[in-house]
Amino acid sequence: GRRCDRIKALHFEKDGFCLYYKRLDDGRFQWPRDSSEVRNLSRQEYRWLLEGLSIDQPKAIRPARKKDF
Repeated sequence: GRRCDRIKALHFEKDGFCLYYKRLDDGRFQWPRDSSEVRNLSRQEYRWLLEGLSIDQPKAIRPARKKDF
């Protein structure tokens, strides 16, 4: 839809689908405006989106490193 304060998500589990609906009281979801911006989200990015945060947080995602012992 056109309203950026509401989002629906469809999630598949082993025994069926779950429909999630969330509406923000203040603020807007940071969601792609056209098909060229569409992408798959990681679990962390999905959580940020549902919390009303931007999914583009380059400093928040750090790749795991092996420690040399």
